[in-house]
Amino acid sequence: MITGARNKKTHGVFITFLSFALLFISGACAKFEKVGVLFIVHGGMDTMQTQFVWDTAMQQFSYDPNHPANGVIHNAALWNAVLQQEVAKKYRLKYDFEYARIGGTDPFREISLCQLAAMKEELAKLGASARLRFEVDWAAWMCGDCIEHYPYPRYMYYPPSGQGDKCTYCGEQESDGPWSGCDPDRYDVDGPVERLLKKGVSRIIAIDLTVGGVRFSKTFDVIELSKRVINQWNTQHNTSVSLVWVNDYKNLMERSYPIAPAGWTMSKGLPTEDAHVPLEGNPNPLAEDLDLAALHVAGIEANFSATVDLKDTGIILLNHALHDNNEVFDPKIDDTLIINKNIKSLLREKYPDINADNIIGAYMGIKDLNPENGLIERTREMRGEDLGYAWLYESNKQLPGHEWGYRYWDALQYLKDRGIKHIVIGFPQIVTDSVLNLVEIHNQIAKEIGFKNWLYWTSGNNDAYPGIGHPFADYWGNWVDTMCGTEPCCFEMGGCDDGRPYPPPRQTELEKKRGDMDPSLAYDVSEYGHLGYDPGAGPPDAGKPMQNQYTGTWALWTPPNDDPRVGTVLAKYVLKAALNELP
Repeated sequence: MITGARNKKTHGVFITFLSFALLFISGACAKFEKVGVLFIVHGGMDTMQTQFVWDTAMQQFSYDPNHPANGVIHNAALWNAVLQQEVAKKYRLKYDFEYARIGGTDPFREISLCQLAAMKEELAKLGASARLRFEVDWAAWMCGDCIEHYPYPRYMYYPPSGQGDKCTYCGEQESDGPWSGCDPDRYDVDGPVERLLKKGVSRIIAIDLTVGGVRFSKTFDVIELSKRVINQWNTQHNTSVSLVWVNDYKNLMERSYPIAPAGWTMSKGLPTEDAHVPLEGNPNPLAEDLDLAALHVAGIEANFSATVDLKDTGIILLNHALHDNNEVFDPKIDDTLIINKNIKSLLREKYPDINADNIIGAYMGIKDLNPENGLIERTREMRGEDLGYAWLYESNKQLPGHEWGYRYWDALQYLKDRGIKHIVIGFPQIVTDSVLNLVEIHNQIAKEIGFKNWLYWTSGNNDAYPGIGHPFADYWGNWVDTMCGTEPCCFEMGGCDDGRPYPPPRQTELEKKRGDMDPSLAYDVSEYGHLGYDPGAGPPDAGKPMQNQYTGTWALWTPPNDDPRVGTVLAKYVLKAALNELP
């Protein structure tokens, strides 16, 4: 009996074990679909080097075949002219200052890779239950020191027309060239899309945080170039790999792209025939996501003042705009408006003491008409800027209405006039620290309301600004020419003691468009700022605000950065796209 019972029990255990083994084997052998994921970011360069400036310049112009600079990429005779252009000189001088101020290395890529890793980890969990295996790579709109992550490097290497020179410049004609470590064949490599295709993916899902998740022509550039790679692959390998862009999964931008003239791009001006597609019914799920908005709320509240009541706190949601004329197909500002409104709603829900009228949106300056010469040019009134073309989708160059369409200096003035004692400036189109928010935006704000009003002026921030503790320049526009005729220009608010005037007089001939480096466009970054100061009423006081200058404090918000919830949000929508569950 004992023996028989043991045999029966052993037999039962064996059958159970065999069942589990067969189940495991069948599960292990069940086919997983291999899905490619392309994470798209803006990109830039980790360190400031001449080669990287040249490469990023060429990459920017590679997307627009109608731009004159596009013809330089495959014309070796013109390669040495790139860094001699005024815009290149300007950015080199600006970046020399900005990179040095943060210790030499831009944290953007490192943080972006943390976001990527968080998304991959989440996708590994989500994919298993859905029988999906995600292969993940990343692309950057521009990447001077990571050519292999430009969406299609060989598009830069070989002339698309078959005529011209391979892009192999290594600075042989530059004063600091040839560039150390430069590989002339650096563009003759696979890009992220090719790597995914060679892994055998059945389709590719693209998701982007190029400008915080809103749709933008720069990401559209990457998508279009990626589709070119995929189409070539499908033709060569008789496959049917597809691509879906989560942020624009109904292809609004492609369907809304202008019809005529043929081959239109923004550098041709407004199109003669547009393809009108309503924005309604073509959503961006990432822009609408409340979890993404909540990450910005966390970054705003982290920079509230401990000594100022919320009723006396104001919030400006500052953003960049789109490229002028691209409003015919680019819904960037409309998407941004959705994020802004979500942030405001969450802030009001969590902090009802913040007055709704004290949460507003703003943009930067644009080139404007100079009535003295009839030219559209950079002007001092517009802060010498040209990144504020915040036109709503398919509008007649219309800014957002109500509280959302300020220029940032007017927004600061508005809050100052309302008696606000602390201002937090958020930038929802940014989810990752870079020189842009760490240095540039700080100086743009400080020239208006002062660097000594910065919330962290007394304590400093040596982690972000090693050895100096702050991001502020002596004057913003520190790339401009410094000579006014035969004498140095004066960049001190109120004028210099020896009688040299401030602002510096215009140096560009009146009948010509004012150049980017004209000293009249620079602003002193003074202790308490330009707003509320009248030079006719006396010199400024470096020790305290005077006249009607701002007397409160201000700070920038903290971007989401490496918060793992960024990866969770991204993975959520990648999975929805993979399962065809986007709304």
